Amino acid sequence: MAKWGEGDPRWIVEERADAKNVNNWHWTEKNASPWSKDKFEELLKGLEIENEQGKCKITNISKVEGEAFANNRKAKLIFLYEWVIQLEWSGMYIVSVMPKLHLEIPNLSEENEIHEVDVNVSTNKDTKEGDKLKAIMRTVGVKLIRQRLADYVHQLKTEFIQGMILPSKDATTKPYELLLCECTFTVCVLCDSSAVTKPLGVPISTKKLIMKEEFLMSAEDLYSTLTEEQRVSAFTRASCKVDATRGGSFVLLDGQVSGKFTELIRDEKIVMEWRQKSWPAGHHSTATITLSQKDDRTELKLVQAGVPEASYENTKQGWKQYYWAAIKQTFMCGERYF
Repeated sequence: MAKWGEGDPRWIVEERADAKNVNNWHWTEKNASPWSKDKFEELLKGLEIENEQGKCKITNISKVEGEAFANNRKAKLIFLYEWVIQLEWSGMYIVSVMPKLHLEIPNLSEENEIHEVDVNVSTNKDTKEGDKLKAIMRTVGVKLIRQRLADYVHQLKTEFIQGMILPSKDATTKPYELLLCECTFTVCVLCDSSAVTKPLGVPISTKKLIMKEEFLMSAEDLYSTLTEEQRVSAFTRASCKVDATRGGSFVLLDGQVSGKFTELIRDEKIVMEWRQKSWPAGHHSTATITLSQKDDRTELKLVQAGVPEASYENTKQGWKQYYWAAIKQTFMCGERYF
């Protein structure tokens, strides 16, 4: 083993008595699913929503499906969560009581901002009183429920991860005292106390780009098309470099597009740090592509956070022209080719 300050820096070993994950180099993962289910129970069950016209209360959590994980790689925390939650609620409008009312939260995940999370309100019967209660829930309750979901995300990123980033050699310092970053950069990330002076990217105004496309090919073939160098070169009609491994880099379109892969789930999901050459130096976006097999076709969804506002339309048109249309034309997998 190399000593401190000697040998390959990737394998520096600190003098730690517990011999755990020195330098926080190795990837560690912590399952947050059981903790999350308890937290939903704590934050949502019994929640009361009311105004001058009536009162509603969440009485039960009937369904919680999904998972959540916290990952640590080189002191960088990455959170993955996706939940579908169904709630039961009751209400009272003046003197009328309406039992068996339902709420569904279908898309609580790291891909959606809290204000984008859907809260669907329904009753078992369509009545005048029920419609009035639903109006209360939609105008007052949805906002309050989203606030509770924001509390969940905040606690996942601050409370649950305690102990995931281990102290450094100098035990007298606390370089990993965590907080929820309040910066204005691309993505709000957990950072150490030095993050204010060493931010990720540059402070510019950004927007989130969301696109959906369908391709008449299997999810397996589409995944290969987006990650295999030979197929990427075919639809971009130019030489390229693509290393489709976690942390692997890519350079496309004569260097106009570059980045690295941060997560890969074969035939299902691709997450990239992605930038255009024309963007401000040091700034990148987070592009997440998910693939869903639908009979004879595959639905692709792109969620790209951190697109510079000045480049939003140009970026959107670039995906359409140099990716989607080019793939369909090269591999004849669009509607017009059949």
